[in-house]
Amino acid sequence: MRDAMNTLAAAEKPVTATPLKAPPLMSWPRHRAQPDQAAPFLPAPFLPMSRAEMTALGWDACDIVLVTGDAYVDHPSFGMAIIGRLLEAQGFRVGIISQPDWQSAEPFKALGKPTLFFGVTGGNMDSMVNRYTADRKLRHDDAYTAGGEGGKRPDRCTVVYAQRCREAFKDVPIVLGGIEASLRRIAHFDYWSEKVRRSVLADAKADLLLYGNAERAVVEVAHRLAAGEVPRDLDDIRGVALFRRVPDGYTELHADDLDTADEGAGRKPGDTVIRLPAHEQVEQDKEAYARASRVLHRESNPGNARALVQRHGDRDLWLNPPPIPLTSEEMDAVYDLPYARAPHPSYGDAKIPAWDMIKFSVTIMRGCFGGCTFCSITEHEGRIIQNRSEGSILREIERIRDKTPGFTGTISDIGGPTANMYRMACKDPKVEALCRRPSCVFPDICPNLNTSHDELIRLYRKVREVKGVKRVMVASGVRYDLAVKSPEYVKELVTHHVGGYLKIAPEHTERGPLDKMMKPGIGAYDRFKEMFDAAAKQAGKKYYLIPYFIAAHPGTTDEDMMNLALWLKKNRYRADQVQTFLPSPMATATAMYHSGVNPLRGVRHGASEKVEAIKGLKQRRLHKAFLRYHDPDNWPLLREALKQMGRADLIGSRPDQLVPAHQPPGTGKAAGTQRPGLRGQGAGGGRMQRFTTKGVPIRK
Repeated sequence: MRDAMNTLAAAEKPVTATPLKAPPLMSWPRHRAQPDQAAPFLPAPFLPMSRAEMTALGWDACDIVLVTGDAYVDHPSFGMAIIGRLLEAQGFRVGIISQPDWQSAEPFKALGKPTLFFGVTGGNMDSMVNRYTADRKLRHDDAYTAGGEGGKRPDRCTVVYAQRCREAFKDVPIVLGGIEASLRRIAHFDYWSEKVRRSVLADAKADLLLYGNAERAVVEVAHRLAAGEVPRDLDDIRGVALFRRVPDGYTELHADDLDTADEGAGRKPGDTVIRLPAHEQVEQDKEAYARASRVLHRESNPGNARALVQRHGDRDLWLNPPPIPLTSEEMDAVYDLPYARAPHPSYGDAKIPAWDMIKFSVTIMRGCFGGCTFCSITEHEGRIIQNRSEGSILREIERIRDKTPGFTGTISDIGGPTANMYRMACKDPKVEALCRRPSCVFPDICPNLNTSHDELIRLYRKVREVKGVKRVMVASGVRYDLAVKSPEYVKELVTHHVGGYLKIAPEHTERGPLDKMMKPGIGAYDRFKEMFDAAAKQAGKKYYLIPYFIAAHPGTTDEDMMNLALWLKKNRYRADQVQTFLPSPMATATAMYHSGVNPLRGVRHGASEKVEAIKGLKQRRLHKAFLRYHDPDNWPLLREALKQMGRADLIGSRPDQLVPAHQPPGTGKAAGTQRPGLRGQGAGGGRMQRFTTKGVPIRK
């Protein structure tokens, strides 16, 4: 595979060899100043959520109204706050409509008619992922809502909100953004309806869609609309999707004609657009769907990505190349904006769980080059790491110390999508601009990747020196195959930044599913565990690793799950919580799940690599049960499966056997409705022994 990737890069060298640059994010002239032009433009204490707040600010109207499915928390961990404060810094009057009642258009008129546009987002999570479990069961709580209350946003809320905005003010442009829009920007498989849906732009009947981290795009959209342009004029902005015809002079390359190496595409002169299979085609043809997914992910590098077009009925959906990542200076400017760093006062004393989780944490970077096929980070934030400077990070920690109520000296997390990718990048920007690899660390770490942890170690040490900071924890997931490259980092991490346990995600032990996930082999985990345990012993600490695993991922057999369960038992792990694979929109693994073929390899009708998708409810429950082999409720299902697999030898009480032959009273299938009342009780009503994930008894 590595040779194939190198050949690919060489074949595509003519596309571009120069890293792309963009005008500085803050270089636009300010749109609006104070009426007397003498006083500076002062930021609002909070972006207004009511007419009364607008009046207090002296506003007769908002230029932009942002509609979000989350509670309004004015903090840079919440996307709507970032976009709102950024637009405010550009001189625009920005209002927020948070979690409106969607049953009518009236709540969408609360701030009046915006002079420029509505910005609509589902919030920090896709609304369907937020509201439903992997088994499509309704969640009864919502971490992004005051009081944790569920039901405060509709299904597919980006679509619903956009439609209500249109009803409220028919002539106001509507711009979609956020992760829900990013993951649904083309025709996509929707797990909750079990069908391929149109681009969210079509269903929402909006004017523009901004995908990815949209700071650059939203600033340009706002300024150009303010200058009198209309949405259809904004077809040259990176990271924008809209309906338009292919302009004259463009060469169309059909996705079905591009071979594995994409040869010839790079030799086409002039402007090029790749035509994906149409919505109607991918709706009917699963291999065409997989092909569209493969091409889209290969066209995700801002350095060489080409425009994409996909037919929807009688219209062409046009996707410009992805946005150019922010520089450290631009990231600093975004995180240094005057956030209130608190929920809006209208929520009173109501707790917002997501805010409580992150209020003492610091984001130091964005993006992930891991390329895990089940994850949506790269589809939204991209594969190029965007870093903040040490100074910006230290300033934020001081603000947490001085302004966040309840701070006791502990920074709960310092990281990002992955804790230890800070400052990592391709050694040569020109090579990076040419690369189409879906991952920098699979099948193994690319030799062009700088894996040094030195700058991260230096950052950790400076953070610990901040006055008033007693502890700095790393709660973000650590990429262990990178960590083992730096024994000094592992020692630093364990000695100073672990509080009893550390979460990491090997996801599986078997090569088959790991290859479909694009994850390293379990050997990398073993090496990290050795280094972790040695560092903990040297530090005189009793620390534990908590490994996370996924059940029912495409490409996983029953035997794979059985072997994983045996590994868990051998290593004395008892998983308290189990993640079943959830096919999120646009993820590569979702394409595997829906199509039954592997888009990581060439997709050709009749010649594509097949992938077993775990769709039946019984089999999904079985895979989940293997991860919780220790739960007596699962033993009847596991015994039945082991017998059918010809592995009845694993039924018994020996240490090398997986499940016992006996069934405790009140457990398993016989438990019926009695089990909830008996949970935590053994036979005769006595208390069962509880365990940590490590398998160590909890002693009182």
